[in-house]
Amino acid sequence: MATEFERRLKGATLLTAEVLYYMPDHPSLLQSFMWQLLDEAPRYPRLAAFLDHWRREIEAVIHSVRVASGEPLSPPGWRKMDGLIRIH
Repeated sequence: MATEFERRLKGATLLTAEVLYYMPDHPSLLQSFMWQLLDEAPRYPRLAAFLDHWRREIEAVIHSVRVASGEPLSPPGWRKMDGLIRIH
């Protein structure tokens, strides 16, 4: 299995998913589940596999899923500065 750094070099980004689901014992209440992992945008195969597993194995019905993803790993860049800050 590839290390986290190797996966980042191949394009994986940090993905945060918030799953809102109906509580099985109290179907009028929503519960939130937060999950972070490395995944490949824009397909997100690991998130898709997790949600498929949820739908098959967990009796809580998903209301919605919100996804936030970071930037891919890239070499550092240079930016031009147009000012000077002095600290005494």
